[in-house]
Amino acid sequence: MDRFNSDGVEIAYEAVGSGPPVLLIHGFASNGRVNWVNPGWVDGLTAAGFRVIVMDNRGHGESEKIYDPAAYPAASMAEDARRLLDHLGIEQAAVMGYSMGARISAFLTLHHPTRVARVIFAGMAARLMTGVAGSDQIAAALEAPSLRDVPDREGRMFRAFAEQTGSDLKALAACMRSGRARITADALAAIRVPVLVWAGDQDEIAGEVGTLTRIIPGAQGLVLKNRNHMNAVGDARAKQAVVDFLQDWRGQRG
Repeated sequence: MDRFNSDGVEIAYEAVGSGPPVLLIHGFASNGRVNWVNPGWVDGLTAAGFRVIVMDNRGHGESEKIYDPAAYPAASMAEDARRLLDHLGIEQAAVMGYSMGARISAFLTLHHPTRVARVIFAGMAARLMTGVAGSDQIAAALEAPSLRDVPDREGRMFRAFAEQTGSDLKALAACMRSGRARITADALAAIRVPVLVWAGDQDEIAGEVGTLTRIIPGAQGLVLKNRNHMNAVGDARAKQAVVDFLQDWRGQRG
């Protein structure tokens, strides 16, 4: 992967393909390869005629690891995404984020509306406003001596996933302990770019898709049957819906 300096933090990224740019922002404890390359998103979007930019968020993947929770507010991570667009000379891009990446995408859209042509919130819906409970327990699970020492189900799920992705557990714990600013319904209702929201119908972490689409003017929603937070990522129905949503934008660009 290539790297650039985002206000003192080294961020790893990869850009492939040609056409209108699409920035993909992965979820917590994941990385660009696990979230977007391995499930076929990058191949599918480049085949559909898009330039795809995949980044590793700070503390994740090949990007710099920081062990101070103060470094990880979603708004700060959104600035990494904005600086990446600056670094690549991209004035405006479509943006898709999964889970924590959706929260980062929301802050990018709210703080830099002219840089986002349209946005896709994936694996995160109503919980954009209410937040995800249990952050202290998840951080403790990441800090535990081993997976066997984690008593709660959700903590075990995050710890097992972090180990599977080869993540830096200490950096992830710092990220999870960062203060999470709530995104209000009024702020989301002020979004004026096209929005697509998708998540599985069994995804307790995302919350209800319909709650969010009713708040954001003109937002489209897709609920994936029999999918949860982990197995919705590579769903073929989501891929088709995203390509259709982006092709409409591509057509408008001429």
